[in-house]
Amino acid sequence: MRRFVVWMYAPNNPQWSMPPTSVARIREALGSEWEVESVEVTLNATGDGVQMTPPELVEAIANAEIYCGWGIRQDAFMAAKKLRWFHSGAAGVSTSLFDEMRESDVIFTNSADMYSEPLAEHALAAILYFTRGIDVAVQAQARGHWAQEDLTNPQSPLMIGRPAGEIAGATLGIIGYGGIGSALGRRAHALGMEVQAIRRTPGPLPPELTRIEGPDYLPQLLESSDFIVIAAPDTRETYQLIGANELALIRPTSVLISLTRGSLIDDEALIQALSERRLRGAALDVFQKEPLPSDHPFWTLDNILITPHVGGTSVRFWDRQTELILSNIRRYISGEELRNRVDKEHGY
Repeated sequence: MRRFVVWMYAPNNPQWSMPPTSVARIREALGSEWEVESVEVTLNATGDGVQMTPPELVEAIANAEIYCGWGIRQDAFMAAKKLRWFHSGAAGVSTSLFDEMRESDVIFTNSADMYSEPLAEHALAAILYFTRGIDVAVQAQARGHWAQEDLTNPQSPLMIGRPAGEIAGATLGIIGYGGIGSALGRRAHALGMEVQAIRRTPGPLPPELTRIEGPDYLPQLLESSDFIVIAAPDTRETYQLIGANELALIRPTSVLISLTRGSLIDDEALIQALSERRLRGAALDVFQKEPLPSDHPFWTLDNILITPHVGGTSVRFWDRQTELILSNIRRYISGEELRNRVDKEHGY
């Protein structure tokens, strides 16, 4: 009998735990020729995948043809001798792209587009947070200070810079125009923003963009944008994409927002730029080390918005995830190309 194994079990964290109803729908879609097993061992996962492989998974995956999990560790992959398709509930894939995976003919799909809608809204929240001077108000509230003069004087964030308290007419630069970037671009355009983007292969100009270019356009994008959103994947090419030289190009009234992986930013360079007030601010949802250590300098800066890697969290996640898996099951059985197939060479 053909086997489908899923290890997405975290009873205390619904975001990480596949609902029993989803398992039942998978079982129904596969039919009587398949055995579907959900490994009910509590997982510990962050970023791109799980932190360890329990013996129960090793046993379950040994004869699996399809496996769904939060990334896959090398030891689990080596134990899965009959694996033909692996699906990750995570968007990032770097920890699962070890040499054996890259060199194999195992189909690898991820969940990149499953997080796009909440992440786009998370970015908009950060844009409005700085545009409307909410950071100033929150800090004043903590001190019991009525900050009206702070927010109405000529040097307040509501009065200076091209956003000047309203996002309509401001320029948004998006680094990485895949699912997240395009979801954000459409929303920002609807709110009156001028949106430009870069991606590895630009392609035709979408209607919501004023410009789309390749990676070589990064310096111009940084110089000309009021808000810069990092929505690119974690690859060898994007490692520390934003360093001291790039930060020096950003205007002092502009804001940097990071949504995908902390490895795309040089932390030390960003700390220095924020400390010296060379940016209006930064909003970070992802970090090089998670959880962010309590003694990290980021915590001490008053021009940074820190959220604990929750930008993609949504009660609708499992609806989208289940539909993706079911769609790909139908495609897999009929021999069609699967959605969200990872390009192992390019790393996303």
